[in-house]
Amino acid sequence: MAGISDRLERFLKELLEKSDNGIIEIGRNELANKFSCAPSQINYVLTTRFSSKNGYYIESRRGGSGYIKITSLSSDDGFLNSIIDFLTDNPISFNEAVRIVDRIFELDYISKKERVIILHALSDNSICILDLVKRDFLRSSILKNILNAFRRENG
Repeated sequence: MAGISDRLERFLKELLEKSDNGIIEIGRNELANKFSCAPSQINYVLTTRFSSKNGYYIESRRGGSGYIKITSLSSDDGFLNSIIDFLTDNPISFNEAVRIVDRIFELDYISKKERVIILHALSDNSICILDLVKRDFLRSSILKNILNAFRRENG
């Protein structure tokens, strides 16, 4: 199942990269047929890999003529602000942190070196003295503060 999810994600990201404006619209049934999967698998990929915290805006209509519209958010869209707002009250796992950091790297907010340093700071090994729930809250707080620093520097 992870194989289909990864392939769907890769396919949609390639379409976004090829688009002129960072927006794609594709039929839900067309996508399900192309990947021989259920619509629920498409929904899973959209909610876990193309959420606003990952730098995307999704519009979706279900049904026979259903479609999916994915917009890649940029700095002009307040992407950093939306991530910071999300992190204010929400714990995040290391995997979620990786997705966020990878997205801000893709958007050229940070360098490759900064990406590596941030991910090391957010890893379970760095904050292992806390239990899992507290770890995720601390990870969220650390990432929020890092993003606030980047926002002030670039801002």
